[in-house]
Amino acid sequence: MFKVFAAALAGLALSATATASAQEVVEGQDYTLLENPVATVADDDHIEVTEVFWFGCPHCYALQDTVEQWYPTLDDDVEIVKMPATMGGNWNTHATAFYAAESLGIEGELHRDFFDAIHQDGQTLTDEDDIAAFFANYGVSEDEAKKALNAFPVRSETNRAHSRMREMRLMGVPALVVDGRYVITPSTAGGLENMPVVAEALIEQVRSERAE
Repeated sequence: MFKVFAAALAGLALSATATASAQEVVEGQDYTLLENPVATVADDDHIEVTEVFWFGCPHCYALQDTVEQWYPTLDDDVEIVKMPATMGGNWNTHATAFYAAESLGIEGELHRDFFDAIHQDGQTLTDEDDIAAFFANYGVSEDEAKKALNAFPVRSETNRAHSRMREMRLMGVPALVVDGRYVITPSTAGGLENMPVVAEALIEQVRSERAE
């Protein structure tokens, strides 16, 4: 499956409709360069790729198949950081749910299911009781879930994500941010499918810079 996906990425890079190749990307066309880099959370010897998303965003949902196949193909020096977007209302509720699930050790297991519940099953998952009931499917009690949703560390993580999002100058999602400097959106990449193509080129660029 991964070989097929890699071939597909190569095809995208060579396609006449692709905006970037694996060898060359253009600032202002394929990605945006932040004037003030955002502090990364990955280890210093790793290249951070931050996926910024909102569970309620259909475009973020559409991107999931692509990134779920892409991430396992990346080298060990690349670290993926998932960061929920915070733009008020349900965005913040879902961001809190993300960090609550992470604190309970169930986020990785429920991540795609949370997306599916919203976009396939028609659930909103914006009510604390509904979120707690959903979390209960993953081996935690509803009481534990509610405590996590209201825990100070979880609220702090949500606030930190909000600060990082503002530093990234993001006005929407999905986005991939490489090394806290390079921001890739569907519009700059020429489509959702091209976002990993541009990101991979920028990962190579960062790797080359660090080797100098």
